[in-house]
Amino acid sequence: MTYVAPPADPDAARLAELGYRQELARGLHLLDNAAMGFAAISPVVGLYAVVLVGMVVAGPAWVWVLPIALTGQCLLLAVYAELASEFPIAGGAYQWSRRLMGGGYGWLSGWVAICAYCAANTTIAYLGAPWALTVAGVAPTPNAIVVTGMALVAACAVVGASSVDVLGRVIKAGIAAEIVASVGIGLALLLVFRTQDISILTQTFGAEALSGGSVGAGMLAALAVGGWVFIGFDACVSASEETRRAARHVPRAIWIALLSVGMLVILNAFAVTLAHPDVAEVVAGKDPDPVARSVEASFGSWSAKPFAAVVLAAFLACGIAAQALTARTIYSIARDDVLPASRFLRRVDRRQAPIGAIATTAVAACLGLLLGLHSAAVGSLITFGTAGIYVAFLLVALAALVARVRGTWRPAGHVRLGRAGVVVNALAVAWLSFETVNIAWPRASLAPVGAPAYQVWAAPILLAVIGAAGITYLVAARPQRKLPGG
Repeated sequence: MTYVAPPADPDAARLAELGYRQELARGLHLLDNAAMGFAAISPVVGLYAVVLVGMVVAGPAWVWVLPIALTGQCLLLAVYAELASEFPIAGGAYQWSRRLMGGGYGWLSGWVAICAYCAANTTIAYLGAPWALTVAGVAPTPNAIVVTGMALVAACAVVGASSVDVLGRVIKAGIAAEIVASVGIGLALLLVFRTQDISILTQTFGAEALSGGSVGAGMLAALAVGGWVFIGFDACVSASEETRRAARHVPRAIWIALLSVGMLVILNAFAVTLAHPDVAEVVAGKDPDPVARSVEASFGSWSAKPFAAVVLAAFLACGIAAQALTARTIYSIARDDVLPASRFLRRVDRRQAPIGAIATTAVAACLGLLLGLHSAAVGSLITFGTAGIYVAFLLVALAALVARVRGTWRPAGHVRLGRAGVVVNALAVAWLSFETVNIAWPRASLAPVGAPAYQVWAAPILLAVIGAAGITYLVAARPQRKLPGG
């Protein structure tokens, strides 16, 4: 059924043209939408996820992979901007892919995205829990981390279930603290507290030993780690149906979010490396928290608690935005009645929030946190999460490229690449293909010492399992029959 929106609301009218009625509240503006993406990418969370591993596998020279990873993701963003402009709708991976390549392909893209996002929600809560415990002065035992992680998930879900205005305000408050800390601390470390010579940024300190003595292999491992940083900007797309003038604002917002976070991450990666008192200890695995070490060595021990509070605020903002992304993706797919329990998953409450999908997202994250009782199990989930997100990116970019070449899609939104579209799209597919394999490649150097084989191979194993489950459901239930082009 096609719904006709009042002509006074062009956003709702465009959504009706795409086959859906306006159910979510449109209360976000350009910067609100960009804030969603900024929080989901998060310079603080991103830096903490990669700086230690990057230095261990490639030494101080690892920082040079960050501009490469950012440039590669910008190729994808160029394609995303076109798609977001023409199809301003939540659930981009699913909605765009099914329009470009048909219902079956679109469903599979959405399935991979949901699984990857759910893993990311668990990862954020699991990594954020120790910071909450530090602020509270509690020892971070496995049980305490799991329980605290569940509390963080619940807090994020409560905010997500509030009105979109509350959601936007809380996220902006969190990233305000994050920006001040990122810019202030980063510049202070770089300009005032630098202890290392700039020449250190060309050295590896023997880190290549973990990669069989090959500097190139070590840098490839670092590039895989760098790919973990520049994800989450699709949170902007997930909020398309809650953003005013979405066709114009969402494409701009994803660029604002990624480029601003990218600059802050690169600034702070250089700053932390140059301010660290003993980089060789990090490379040797003797310093498990080089960021906090750099900050405390520069500002003094008094800074530990305030710094932990800022990091916790960043994780909370990131968790809220990531849950919003997951919930809106689930809601968008469930509207087509192609998921089990679709009626519940597409439920919207009186606050115009997708409450069924929000509750499901929170429960899935808490169940994932139970793996935190076994470090290898939760480590496997964390490894899969980023690889799965890159597969989702690749499926979207590939669908766009095939549709361009076939001539079945000619971008008609406000953002168009024109004659450069095929070239840029092809380069995006090439980058994503390379980085997906690079991230999923089983490397012992990226796993904890003594990790079991299944943790080292976690990404390819879980990608195969998720793919097989999705294809089995497609064949058995044939949800694509309910979709145009399925």
